Amino acid sequence: MNQRIVRLVLILLLIGLVIWIDLPTNPGIKIGDFSRNLDTVLGLDLQGGMQVLLEVDKPEDYVATEQEMADARAIFENRSNGLGVSEVSFQVAGTRRIVGEFPGLVNTDEVIAVLKETGQLEFVDMGSTPLPAGTVIKTDLDALIPENPIESDNLEDKVWHTVMTGDMLKTVAVTANQLGQPEVAFELKPEGAVIFKDHTSQNQGKYLAIVLDKTVISTPVINAVIEDSGVIQGQFTNEEANNLAIQLRYGSLPIPFKVVESRVVGPTLGADSLNKSIIAGLIGFAIVALFMAIYYRLPGGVAIISIITYALITLALFKLIPVTLTLPGVAGVLLSTGGALDANILIFERLKEELRAGRTIKQALDLAWKRAWPSIRDSNFATIITSVILFWFGSAFGATIVKGFALTLAIGVAVSLFCAIVVTRTLLNETINLTKPKDIGKWFGA
Repeated sequence: MNQRIVRLVLILLLIGLVIWIDLPTNPGIKIGDFSRNLDTVLGLDLQGGMQVLLEVDKPEDYVATEQEMADARAIFENRSNGLGVSEVSFQVAGTRRIVGEFPGLVNTDEVIAVLKETGQLEFVDMGSTPLPAGTVIKTDLDALIPENPIESDNLEDKVWHTVMTGDMLKTVAVTANQLGQPEVAFELKPEGAVIFKDHTSQNQGKYLAIVLDKTVISTPVINAVIEDSGVIQGQFTNEEANNLAIQLRYGSLPIPFKVVESRVVGPTLGADSLNKSIIAGLIGFAIVALFMAIYYRLPGGVAIISIITYALITLALFKLIPVTLTLPGVAGVLLSTGGALDANILIFERLKEELRAGRTIKQALDLAWKRAWPSIRDSNFATIITSVILFWFGSAFGATIVKGFALTLAIGVAVSLFCAIVVTRTLLNETINLTKPKDIGKWFGA
């Protein structure tokens, strides 16, 4: 099959795929164990919500370690999941601050209460009854519950015995066994070693649950007597083993934090901002499309189709990755759209020059792309490098506005480069082959 026909078919298949992804009624992708929701993710400034800035509550000269900040971020994220809000995110900003974002939440007191709560880690005797992770139980550690566990056939009413609490742990780390499978190794303080040795020597083959805030997170079997150190084995992935290590390492936060700032964006303001952004984008696109059609004629019409393809591909990527869209992110998309038009304009202006010089349409097309490419390449790669620097800056200093702008700009520039060089070139070649225009001034404005 002719190579240009193959390119055209691939482009049409790509357009069909991204249109399917962009459909609001798309049920999502599910292939085996892989699944992906294809809803558009909106940030705080577009759907409303709350942003909280947390800072290490220690003297200014205290420098938190990278591990402490990473563990604190993970603990905050786990606690916030109980608020029932999807897309809650936390990111470390420098060496002392963490930024939390809660889309759809405006109850400041509820959020701050969840972030400040103290986690209670317990090792609970399950006997011969393993409970799945996520089960909420009662233990005899509570002051309101009698010291002697209540025996009951109803698991919801049963009170389980707490063997030891998390403050008896000295160190916790993720290691690998001889087969390379991840496991969690721990070391106990002297008083904890005595308690653990006594319990494990009398309960081999039975279950000992690891419970955080009355919720079971793991139920390993006691395989041997454990004195001052031991390992927790299971069919862990690296991520699961690391999460368990964090939960064991710090039932509560590794270092204290305080809320230094909270900001609430109402859903009405967010919806209004989104509507105005969409209207501004549509007006801008209509004006530019009109200019391209009048000034560049046939190539201008092809460029309009290419820009629409760019928009469809960009939205599909935002859904697949997914990218959280904010107002600065929308600005990045609109700016990259201008870059896509700029690439087309460079090509079309060069095309007109070659046609005026007496070249045939085919010669003019080949020379136009060849001579415009260095300028297009250099300008787009410079923009991508700038986006990478801005993204690093936003990540390092907690500037989520800058980070969102940089990410959408980089994705948009990459897609616009593809559309200008592949989509526009292929469609223009095929259009000229089909129409075979004779009047160059009429069809190309040359």
